[in-house]
Amino acid sequence: MEILDIAFHRASLATPKGSTKAERDRRRAQLKVIRSGATVQRQLRSITGSFHRPGLTDLERSLVQTRFGEGALERSLARVARAIARIQGLQRESERSLRHASGPEEIGTEVRRFYGRLSSHVREIDVDLERLGEIRRFLRARPHLEPSAPTVVVAGFPNVGKSALVGKLSSAHPRVAEFPFTTLSIEVGHADLGFDRWQILDTPGVLGRGRRANAAEREAVTAVEKAAQVILFVIDPTESCGYPMADQEALLDRWRRELPGRPIIVVESKSDLVPDRKTDRLQVSTVTDRGLEELRKAIRDAAPTRSPPFVARESGETDRAPEAFGSAAERREVPRNTRGAVDQD
Repeated sequence: MEILDIAFHRASLATPKGSTKAERDRRRAQLKVIRSGATVQRQLRSITGSFHRPGLTDLERSLVQTRFGEGALERSLARVARAIARIQGLQRESERSLRHASGPEEIGTEVRRFYGRLSSHVREIDVDLERLGEIRRFLRARPHLEPSAPTVVVAGFPNVGKSALVGKLSSAHPRVAEFPFTTLSIEVGHADLGFDRWQILDTPGVLGRGRRANAAEREAVTAVEKAAQVILFVIDPTESCGYPMADQEALLDRWRRELPGRPIIVVESKSDLVPDRKTDRLQVSTVTDRGLEELRKAIRDAAPTRSPPFVARESGETDRAPEAFGSAAERREVPRNTRGAVDQD
């Protein structure tokens, strides 16, 4: 393992001074124990420290739980912390033994014993270190949102035009293609809307499948629940996305029930393909730019005055990974408001 290779290499470079060979041998052995133990502890603290400074936001913690399982991060961090404590104790014990060791054979035996037990402690947390590395890479591939900035999350079924709309509204350059699930993880752009600089979050398509949802869908649901101060729900009335209007409307109704009080802006995309469609909803087109100014105004008007939902939590506090948005929420019935661009359910 790389951590042990680094530790043992640094320990092997110990060149202590001493008036006699016996004194130099003892000091060299002590330095090997101190250097190798300290190097391993420093490496382990470096791995875990990235999750404590400055701390994960509510959104980041929920994304980790959604992808890796509830409590997976906390369990791995706890096991690594216990390993560090054990290594500290082992190092103190070995230093005491070396002070009282007699002769080179006993000194050599003690160093080998320490190396073996140190290696054992590190190998016991191999799985945890691998998981922490996966989580760190996962988070690095996701945008870090500024908690103080207003955030609108663009959501809806796959291939309804979310990414193209995000590209028009913000500085983001999302990949746009004529097939579903082009967007596989959340992406962020920024837009100056009035006096505020907004974060515009693009999300993978959601089919409303609850527990049967794939990883990309679950990530989108988490972003809607944990990051959105305003939800921009995109509907494709042409059904060229491959999903009927009835399914899209059903998901919208479900989110209205499950997120009472969260502003939802409903827009119909691809209006250049159905220019004469009669609807009370805002119609937009990323081809002709129809409705984009009205949409920007609707987002500005929907800006909440409350604190963002994804502020950092105190250490040790965890969230339940969303199934859809929670079974309890499904039992709350809120009358549907079908008029106007913004629903304040």
